[in-house]
Amino acid sequence: MLDKIKKLIPKKLFKAISPVYHFILSFLAAIFYKFPSRKLIIVGITGTAGKTSSAYLMAKMLSSAGYKTGLTSTAIFSDGDREWLNDKKMTMPGRFFIQKLLARMAKNGCSYAIVETTSEGIKQFRHRFINYDIILFTGLYPEHIDSHGSFEKYKETKGRLFSHLKRGKNKYINEDHKVVTPKTQLKKLDLKRISKTIIVNGDDDHASYFLNFWSEAKYICSFADDFDSEELLSQVKSDHIPKDLTILRGSNIESNFSGTSFYIGDEKINLRLLGDFNAKNAINAYALGLSQSIEKEKIEEGLKSVHSLAGKLEMIDVGQNFKAIVDYSFEPKAMEKLYEVIGLIPHNKLIHLLGSTGGGRDKARRPILGELAAKAADIVIITNEDPYDDDPEEIIDEVAKGAVNGKKTLNENLFKITDRRQAIAKAISLANEDDLVLFTGKGAEQQICVANGEKIPWDEREVVKEEIVEKLGIDKKTNM
Repeated sequence: MLDKIKKLIPKKLFKAISPVYHFILSFLAAIFYKFPSRKLIIVGITGTAGKTSSAYLMAKMLSSAGYKTGLTSTAIFSDGDREWLNDKKMTMPGRFFIQKLLARMAKNGCSYAIVETTSEGIKQFRHRFINYDIILFTGLYPEHIDSHGSFEKYKETKGRLFSHLKRGKNKYINEDHKVVTPKTQLKKLDLKRISKTIIVNGDDDHASYFLNFWSEAKYICSFADDFDSEELLSQVKSDHIPKDLTILRGSNIESNFSGTSFYIGDEKINLRLLGDFNAKNAINAYALGLSQSIEKEKIEEGLKSVHSLAGKLEMIDVGQNFKAIVDYSFEPKAMEKLYEVIGLIPHNKLIHLLGSTGGGRDKARRPILGELAAKAADIVIITNEDPYDDDPEEIIDEVAKGAVNGKKTLNENLFKITDRRQAIAKAISLANEDDLVLFTGKGAEQQICVANGEKIPWDEREVVKEEIVEKLGIDKKTNM
């Protein structure tokens, strides 16, 4: 209904009134669902990368510690009782959906809600009328610049979430970490007040910007050998350095095919997830646990219990003699980190299928992605991803230019196939024993977005399984 109304408004007029439109929608959604965030401890997560993994680790850590937790993220939704894949093609869906989900979490007896909060969502006031208690900043680098106009504006948009923290009313919890409303001042003495808290990646170049926002408690996480907390804090206003300040120093990250380990102080943390970056995501969850007075042993158990993330380095195994991995990565820095992890996995040839998105989203990264893939993989297959109203062939050509710059040759070790299923079939057909086939860009997303707002149902993991089964069937016939 709202989309139909929007289409009736001239584009120039809608652009002028859109801030008011989005703000009013957020307010109405909160009213309709009776401000459910007031009944939950809300953890907001923002940053360019690491949001989804940090959110999932936090949710599983809290649940493992005995506190029912809801989640809204790029990959997963959970109302505390049920978990399902994000089928909205948006990290931070519409205000009515978010408020409804928060209301379900509260009704289901959740203590916590983890809300992955994007710059696009903040631009559209989707964070307003959500009473956040803890906010995590994972890190920042150029992304969505076409949408925001500049990197500085992108950063400032993220900052609006942190300034919003001060607007939230205080919450009080009982010993089970359930938000309760004290009826008298005397009753407050029997309850614990939740401190408004900021958790920051201290190794990021923009850490001081986010630390300069008001909060009652701050946690700074770092893995850098040369991290200088005094230097960082010298860049923070003295009245924004709270008494409750904790610095977590991580060290000695070790990754192999079976998992990742690292230290926080003298304590060794073992993860079943691959990649150095997951140590950095895990320390965020560790900081959250400490901020909520959860015992260290319970935090560690919760982190260790997570063995996979939907669409994140997800292994697809239906009995084939080669490895197949589906991953959500679609941005150059994330891709570089992904290649580091792939290097830990024993394999012969690397076949990489990728594409790039349309809709005016960061066109500059297309050739960069192609060149990175060309240098890392033996065979590159470029295909359709989410073209929106852009020409998919044009997107593919721009990615392919980068691959050619990376010394790949068309139709020899570089292929352009527009139909994504056909491209997946091609990648699998080229795989021999002990090869590794990597599929990036879609992860666990449930649609491909094409022209005129159409969304085609899609689950990369299922399609890969189907095409591998098809290959195995053909092989079996050949060997009979």
